Amino acid sequence: MKVLTLALLFSFTVAKPPQPERRPSATLEQHSKGGRWFFAASGHAVYCYGPVMTLPQANGNLQRVATFCREGKTVVPLKD
Repeated sequence: MKVLTLALLFSFTVAKPPQPERRPSATLEQHSKGGRWFFAASGHAVYCYGPVMTLPQANGNLQRVATFCREGKTVVPLKD
C-alpha cells in the first residue's frame, strides 16, 4: 500500500510557472555597438559609434569630427 501511495505521489508533476521571455533592452543593444567617449568642442563629453573624420571648413582649415553620436547627432566637432 505504501509503495502504491509513493508511486502515485511521484507520478504527479509539479506545474512550474512559465519563465518570462528575456530580451535585451534597446539601450543594451545600442551600447553593444562598441562606441567611444570623445571630448566635444563645446566642452561636453559625447558617446559616438562611428569613425572620427577630418572635414574641411569653409575657411580652409581642417576639423576633426566624431560621427553617429547619441541623441541623434550625426557629426560632433571635437576639441583638439
